[in-house]
Amino acid sequence: MLIHHKFQELLRKRKEAGTFRSLKPQTDGIDFYSNDYLGLARNKDFRNILLQAINDHPELISGSTGSRLISGNTGIAAVTEEYIAKKHGFADALLFPSGYNANLALFSTVLTRHDTIIVDEQIHRSVHDGCKMSHARKLKFRHNDLEDLEKVLKRQKGQCYIAIESLYSMDGDLAPIEDIVILAQQYNAGILVDEAHAFGVLGYGLVEQYQLQDKVLAVVVTYGKALGVHGAAILCNEMVKSYLINFATPFIYTTSAQDFQWVSIKSGYEFLKNHQELPKKLRDNIDLFKKQGLKTPSSSKSPVQAIIIPDNQKLKTMQNILLKENFLTYAVYSPTVKEGTERLRICLHSFNTEDEIIRLAEIMKQYLN
Repeated sequence: MLIHHKFQELLRKRKEAGTFRSLKPQTDGIDFYSNDYLGLARNKDFRNILLQAINDHPELISGSTGSRLISGNTGIAAVTEEYIAKKHGFADALLFPSGYNANLALFSTVLTRHDTIIVDEQIHRSVHDGCKMSHARKLKFRHNDLEDLEKVLKRQKGQCYIAIESLYSMDGDLAPIEDIVILAQQYNAGILVDEAHAFGVLGYGLVEQYQLQDKVLAVVVTYGKALGVHGAAILCNEMVKSYLINFATPFIYTTSAQDFQWVSIKSGYEFLKNHQELPKKLRDNIDLFKKQGLKTPSSSKSPVQAIIIPDNQKLKTMQNILLKENFLTYAVYSPTVKEGTERLRICLHSFNTEDEIIRLAEIMKQYLN
């Protein structure tokens, strides 16, 4: 078939470019590539808490039977949303099965074809997909560049929104969120913040840290990273939540997750509150890595440390050298990042040892020098 020929040709080009993706089984090794920043996904004490919850209430693992607007809206979901909102200092919260689903719902619903959305050029793909569904006019500004953002804002008419991440997952740097809030107020623009990688690592995120809850339209937090479970929440006021419930098709037409997912999230918050040694250990490991002298654009507060290697073959060789030494890392090629900015993405965790971090850095320095 002609259509199959098109698929084959596109896949062939990816293979030639060295950017072909395939699913691989999980590999045993020293984890420097997962988003399990605080080790909760592997934490036996946390796992036992969740097992006890299932043992006490086996109905938690049953299917929800429908969307939350039909039969899937349980008391556990409502209690968890209230709990999350209070923790983050927001009036309300709306749960979603994943961060991708949450961003799709938020951006496809809040924006209209009459609006303009200005996104940081490094914003997550889920935001771009949500913008497509909204039919809003989408513009980009240079990564974390306030001057460029203001230039774009000055040229706009009508309602504008700004979309940023608080901690970017590719460069591992922080948004100048307080300054962006000031700009947004000057130009009457709404702000939408993705805190997926900041939550749990930088407290409850930068919005909570700087007390900006009343200055942003909505915040997305996800739980598949530092919390070690699954799901996401949109933090907002009561009106925005009601608007999403009424108009967000990814919410309306999705079967609700089972109650065990919501219980896992609430239990994760409680576990994290009682184990503040985990983020402290992570901060210590980040400090140790930064002292090794590797060149990186990443923040000294970020568990994501990017090592730029703008050569696909050299990047692949570096990853394979580390793999032979039992280190699991992740190579990021274009078009996921801009051509010429390909990188080895190192994820640090609370459970990595000092010896592992030092050895990892030594191998990379030997190869890169």
